[in-house]
Amino acid sequence: MVPHDDASGSGLADFPATAILGASLPVEAERQLRASALSYHRDEVAERHLREARRIAPSHPAVLIALYRFYFYKGRLAEALGIAEACLLRAAIENSLPLDWRNTTADGAEFSNFEALWPRFFMFVLKGYAYLNLRLGDYEEGREAALKLLELDPADKVGAAVLLAVLDRMGVEDVD
Repeated sequence: MVPHDDASGSGLADFPATAILGASLPVEAERQLRASALSYHRDEVAERHLREARRIAPSHPAVLIALYRFYFYKGRLAEALGIAEACLLRAAIENSLPLDWRNTTADGAEFSNFEALWPRFFMFVLKGYAYLNLRLGDYEEGREAALKLLELDPADKVGAAVLLAVLDRMGVEDVD
């Protein structure tokens, strides 16, 4: 897979994908993901393998995470945002949550249990979604997503407060 030791607070880039990689991933899709990782330095080839993996397993989290990471690390943030939206939908379905993340409530899943994989996946995806919206200049959407994340994760294990702090500092000049 694509490296993911990123400190940007980008959500899915920080999510430990190995936790959900193997579960029911078709062998051919896994082969395509491996081929993509081996050809990561050749954008067109790597992306072709990722698209083939998505054709085989369109909503499998391992495929979605690989696509997200590829687009994110290649600086293709608008495409990464599209994948984050697909991941939000998948995470909502897996957690039996409303399909619109705005309607999710803290009691909708085990958000306080950091060992609960799918609720944690939802939170990391929402963080990535918030981060990408901020990077792409949609500050209102990014703030709303970060505030929702903080509502779901009041202990802030996922790190929404960092995103909100960046937003709060925007436009304020540093005074030395």
